[in-house]
Amino acid sequence: MDRGLYIAASGMLAEQTRQDQITNDLANSSTPGYKADRSMQASFGTMLLENTANGQAIGSLGLGAQITSTYTDLTPAPLKQTDEPLDVALDGQGFFAVQTPAGPRYTRDGQFVVDGNGRLATATGYPVLDANGRTIALGGSDGLTIDTNGVIQRNGRTIATLGVASLTNPVKQGDTLFAGAAGPRPTGTAVRQGFLEGSGVDPTKAMVEMITSLRTYESDQKAISSIDETLQKGIQAGGV
Repeated sequence: MDRGLYIAASGMLAEQTRQDQITNDLANSSTPGYKADRSMQASFGTMLLENTANGQAIGSLGLGAQITSTYTDLTPAPLKQTDEPLDVALDGQGFFAVQTPAGPRYTRDGQFVVDGNGRLATATGYPVLDANGRTIALGGSDGLTIDTNGVIQRNGRTIATLGVASLTNPVKQGDTLFAGAAGPRPTGTAVRQGFLEGSGVDPTKAMVEMITSLRTYESDQKAISSIDETLQKGIQAGGV
């Protein structure tokens, strides 16, 4: 393969991956507790070009680009007041624990509901766990208060304490859920009833990144078209 074609094609593949990531972030720009992804690009390296006649150095040529890694930005987003009794946010680091068919998972999305069994659950139906790893039976949302330590009470009677954990090596699992090794509750983290953490996506910044990526992709396309035209002219000239 012509080296120029390979370089341009590798750049297009890298930008496709980047665009998929940005598109997913934009789709979740209003999802409570969502954390944006970031893609890291790097070149494969460079090759020194020399004049074959006298060995004189001409310069260097890049060998293409690739996505080297994608990571999740876990920076806490600003809290938004909703005054809903089952909306809960974490002011600081940490995650709420929930039970899924695949085992315990963790989320920053505190938009909770009472499910058909009277348990505290996520909006997608996963039961929320207490500090001892058990589901929380509420029966209803009337008269509930949740203090900054996550203690749930009704009429002065303690029902449960929300499970809040630190997480080592968190990995996205979808639906704002993360997997990872759970640890103790982070120091200084407070639970805020009647609040939700906003999305970690800045829509304006994400749109600028998308436009930049599209322009780069189009430039690589034009490079491939130009190289293809040059190769066709060379073939035609050689056949004359």
